Amino acid sequence: MSRPLDQQLVRELLSKVPYPGFSRDIVSFGVVRDVRTQDGVTVQCVIATSDTGVAEELRRRIISALSGLPGKPAVKVLVDVQAPVQISGQEPAAIPGVRHVIAVASGKGGVGKSTVSVNLAAALAARGLKTGLCDCDLYGPSVALMLGASERPEADEQGRIIPVERHGVKLMSMGLLLGDDSPAVLRGPMVTRYTQQFLRQVHWGALDVLVLDLPPGTGDIQLTIVQTVPLAGAVIVTTPQEVALIDARKAVSMFSKTNVPILGILENMSGFIAPNGSRHDIFGTGGGEREAARLGVPFLGALPIDPALRIASDAGKPLVLADPDSPASLVIRRVAGNLAALAR
Repeated sequence: MSRPLDQQLVRELLSKVPYPGFSRDIVSFGVVRDVRTQDGVTVQCVIATSDTGVAEELRRRIISALSGLPGKPAVKVLVDVQAPVQISGQEPAAIPGVRHVIAVASGKGGVGKSTVSVNLAAALAARGLKTGLCDCDLYGPSVALMLGASERPEADEQGRIIPVERHGVKLMSMGLLLGDDSPAVLRGPMVTRYTQQFLRQVHWGALDVLVLDLPPGTGDIQLTIVQTVPLAGAVIVTTPQEVALIDARKAVSMFSKTNVPILGILENMSGFIAPNGSRHDIFGTGGGEREAARLGVPFLGALPIDPALRIASDAGKPLVLADPDSPASLVIRRVAGNLAALAR
C-alpha cells in the first residue's frame, strides 16, 4: 500500500492557483475546504457563482497544478457550486449622516496604505472636518494600533455600534473586536456581512468625510463597497517599484470599471535621506508619478521613508499630529487640503 502524499505539499501547490478572474489564490480565497491524500488526491472546493464555466476552469487549473506530484497520483476535484450572495438594492445607497466617502486602496499589500489612511484621516480632522475611519481590512486590521485605540466598542439602544474616537477621528476596526493574537477566520459571505455591518450598523453620526482603509487587492470587500456605497473617489497608494505598480494598475482599473473617480496616486517609500544628507532610492524613484501620468490621473505626492512615521504609528499618534512639519506630514497635509476642498 502506497504512503499518503504530504498534504502540506498539496496545499502549497494549490496556493499558487489563482481563482478564475482574480489574482488571489484559491486557498486564501477560502475556496478549498478539504484536501485528502489517501488513494490519490481529492480536493473539495466550494464556490459561489452564477457563471457555469468557473467550476470547470477551476477543476482544470487544480489538476494542472497537481500534475507534477510525486508518483503522478489520480486527482479528483469536487466543486460545490452555491448561489452567490445577493447584495440588496440596485444602486449604491448613501450611509446616513455621511456626506463623502473616500477609499484608500492599493493593489499590493505592504505599501503603507493603512499608514496613509490614518494620517490622512487625522489631517482631515485637524482641518475641522468631522471625520471617520473605517478599517475594512478584516484580515489584517492595524489602524486601531496606529490611532492608539484598544477598547471594545459599545452599542447604543438601537443596537448600532458606537465607534471609538481618537485624535478627533471616529474609528471602527476588526482590531477592536479581536484580541491581539486572534485571527479573523472568515470566508466570502461572512466577509461581505462584516463589511456591510461596519458601514451600515455603526452609528457614525454626522460626518463630512468617512475614510475607508481597504485591504490590498480587488476581492470581495472592494466589490461589496463599490457596489453598495457611493464613493466620492479613491486614493491609490503604491511604492515606486514596478512590482507594486503592476497591482496599482489593477486597483485603478477596478475603480474605473465601477465608475469610481480616481482622486490620485500617492507614492510611498519614495527614497530615504540619510543623516549625512545623501539620498537612497531603495525602491526606485518616480514610478508613482510616471504611472499617474500614464493613466491620466493626478499625482498626489511622494512620501519619503521616514523612521519617524513608523515610530509615530507604533506609538498610536499619527505623524501629522506628532510632527506636522516633517516632510511626510507636509505631503499628507497637502493631500488632505485638496480632499477637504471636495468635502466643503
